[in-house]
Amino acid sequence: MRTVNVLFYGIGGQGVLTAAEVCALAAMFDGYHVKKSEVKGMSQRGGSVESFVRFGDSVLSPLPFTGSADAIICLHKSEYSRMKDELKPGGIDLSAYLEKGHAAVKGKAMFLNTYMLGALSSFLEIKESSWLEAIKAKLKKDTEENKRIFLLGRGEAER
Repeated sequence: MRTVNVLFYGIGGQGVLTAAEVCALAAMFDGYHVKKSEVKGMSQRGGSVESFVRFGDSVLSPLPFTGSADAIICLHKSEYSRMKDELKPGGIDLSAYLEKGHAAVKGKAMFLNTYMLGALSSFLEIKESSWLEAIKAKLKKDTEENKRIFLLGRGEAER
């Protein structure tokens, strides 16, 4: 399998790094070679944060070439324009799911990243069982609610 590049970004306190970790774990549980990078900058609440996850048969570098992201997941609309050019032509821009995610989590912002992971999961070649295993491993608090929200996002994207 060729290397898949996924970019998560938003602001500090949104779970950008956690979402990237869950994605990396899901890919590992599915048997892929995985590399992950983080750019925290001013990662305290409100500062820009980004993380790349790369997976495939063999991944040599944690950072892809500029403009080669297969999928971008923006968790805060004010950050969208900052990194949107990282998406390659024909890549998957999940920004359309951001408002749906806010509505689905009903004000519980801590679950937005889980919803967006669910939407992402419908586009990647990682088994649902690997995603759920990664959620269980990384999101020990509110695991069942995280699984429910993940499946909501996955179902929305599959429509």
